Amino acid sequence: MKLRVDLLPHGGYSDTVLVVDILRATTTAVAYLERGAEGLLLTASPERALALRDHPGPDGEPVRDERYLLGGERGGLPIPGFDFGNSPVEASGRNFTGRTVVMNTTNGTGAAHVAAQSGKHVLLAALTNAHAAARRARARAVEEIAIVCSGTDERVSLEDAYAAGVLAEYLLAMGDFTVDDGARIALTVRRNLGNPLEALSSSGHGVHLDRLGLGEDVRYAARISESTVVPTLAELQDVEGALRFVAG
Repeated sequence: MKLRVDLLPHGGYSDTVLVVDILRATTTAVAYLERGAEGLLLTASPERALALRDHPGPDGEPVRDERYLLGGERGGLPIPGFDFGNSPVEASGRNFTGRTVVMNTTNGTGAAHVAAQSGKHVLLAALTNAHAAARRARARAVEEIAIVCSGTDERVSLEDAYAAGVLAEYLLAMGDFTVDDGARIALTVRRNLGNPLEALSSSGHGVHLDRLGLGEDVRYAARISESTVVPTLAELQDVEGALRFVAG
């Protein structure tokens, strides 16, 4: 079995993919499903997310589809017109039973779309569900597991590399893998930093979120393996222009 870590999304995935955006999309996705959401729709653009929720009425005014709630951010801040930002702390304090959350974020949702172009199984991984995500990936993979870091604004991010190292450690404990250089880099980052909160809070994006007053999200995202929920790309995609993830 091969273990591959891409420090940025590159594509060309043929088997099982773990998409990582620790600060904060994949962490928030786990929280939405933990709090009862029926599913997640990850869109390629904010405009597509808004179009799913708001439809033109007979008088030309938008009519809201109450099945959908919108969550997302740009530069760490909520997108105008969305119901929520991209905060796992906010998501964990609400009840989403019977609702579908439509997500669009700066980095994570785009990485998921890259993975879905060719990946056979696509899962969303965070530190909060790291052990469960690694087990699920190992159970589904036939030839290769690729851990795909979303990065920040098309640049490698410390927090995602660290999380990839945590996932790689779990996977290597489950059996024999041949690892690529990306996996070796991620494992080195994990072993050198050790403490997850230190890794996340010292990262460039962690510092940025703290300056925005979102330090609680960073601390929430640093929790390891508290959840067994693994957002999993559904085999049947029935919504145009969006990827549907359900609790796996």
